[in-house]
Amino acid sequence: MRKVTHTAPMALVVEDDAADRARAVALLEETELDVITCASGEAAVEVLQSCGDDIAMLFTGVSLAGEMNGVELARAVGKLWPTVRLVVASGSEGALRLPEDAVRMPKPWLPLDVLMQAHRAVRHPDPAVA
Repeated sequence: MRKVTHTAPMALVVEDDAADRARAVALLEETELDVITCASGEAAVEVLQSCGDDIAMLFTGVSLAGEMNGVELARAVGKLWPTVRLVVASGSEGALRLPEDAVRMPKPWLPLDVLMQAHRAVRHPDPAVA
């Protein structure tokens, strides 16, 4: 697969619900991040394989189209692209087995919380920084 290099840092929004995806995109487009969207984890992995070095933030829901869910996607991204800030939105109160540096955001999420994570993704590329 061909590598793509992009000048601005990017956010990858992965959400199967079109309304939630559009709301996240509208917010993130107001930041320094360029935005790419996908409905499935498999499509997100393809995007990451082509331009993962340019992705600063992954914003995903737990339920996704396709075989891979958001938790599995976050684990894969945490392992293969450790500099990406992981944000997982979940409407479930149950325990999610997320990577240690992933941020769990309750659904419905607040716009300010998303904007804060975008800011941290750009200003603090090391996900270990809170």
